[in-house]
Amino acid sequence: MKTFTTVDEVKAAVGQHLGTSDWALIEQSRVDAFAEVAGDDQWIHVDVERSRTEGPFGETIAHGFLTLSLTSWLGSQIFSIQTPGARLNYGLNKVRFPHPVRVGSRIRAHATLAEVNDVPAGTQVITRYTIEIEGETKPACVADTISLLLAAES
Repeated sequence: MKTFTTVDEVKAAVGQHLGTSDWALIEQSRVDAFAEVAGDDQWIHVDVERSRTEGPFGETIAHGFLTLSLTSWLGSQIFSIQTPGARLNYGLNKVRFPHPVRVGSRIRAHATLAEVNDVPAGTQVITRYTIEIEGETKPACVADTISLLLAAES
């Protein structure tokens, strides 16, 4: 795992592929728990029998936002930013879900440091995550996440 301890190290890594996470199995229990928390219990996510017989994918699929939410956990297996000052999730620039994640599939993340910009509050870091599905040619998710590295207090 790559660990950055200074903003200069982060800036020097722009354009670099930072690595790939371990595979993670997407189980029905995780999808059900996400549905409960998110309030999204659409049958294509939670009704296994109906999804097999009537669904467009032949089985239940993970929520796109569940897949997106896993970027933090998968990304923590790839790299860590341990610069002085707080680090904040600042948002997203672009998110796409090109292919559904069928329950029982395994996914993993690839991370590339896309951009680093100085801003008044500190440093903005844009990381591009591509979430791969084992055995599929299209990714499950491609997302540009934005982190804000707050300037350390002197």
